Amino acid sequence: MTLTVQEHKERSARSYKLLLLFGMLSMTMMFAGLTSAFVVSKSRGDWLQNFELPKAFFVSTALIVLCSLTFHLAKLAIRKDHRKATTNYLLATLLLGILFIFFQFQGFNEIVQQGYFFTGPESNITTTFLYVVTIVHLAHLLGGIISLLIIIYNHFKQKYNSGQTLGIELGAMYWHFLDFLWIYLFLFLYFFK
Repeated sequence: MTLTVQEHKERSARSYKLLLLFGMLSMTMMFAGLTSAFVVSKSRGDWLQNFELPKAFFVSTALIVLCSLTFHLAKLAIRKDHRKATTNYLLATLLLGILFIFFQFQGFNEIVQQGYFFTGPESNITTTFLYVVTIVHLAHLLGGIISLLIIIYNHFKQKYNSGQTLGIELGAMYWHFLDFLWIYLFLFLYFFK
């Protein structure tokens, strides 16, 4: 039985999406472990009971939600062969992603200005956990930024069109995952003090 070109493309697309889903599942398990450790550590005597998340984290949360929206709009635009709109949405996603990272570090600065540190003798377990969880998320977001740059490069090379959207679809899946993951982490850190 020989496969047609279209059937081969569809099988390849399913395989790539399945691999990405397995990767996202393993990341979910890692963050579940980190948040479980956070819950267990909360019973320590040196846990900060009145710690408030920095205001910059609220801004970064709004930015990452906007990132998901612009990436989704890019996917919709390429399906209609609207190349200019796709370009604009992809570039907007990149800019919003960079702003997200900027505001995450602004949040770290706010925490330090409050007199809380992440490492060293002046650190405490609460801010150290916050730092670890956020940095691990940022590391995964950096992977998303790199994949977004590759998608933008491929888009400029005209590799995507209404019949070939796999790269943008995979990038959008990963970006939406990062978005939901950050929202989960943000809500967890905000409500589970």
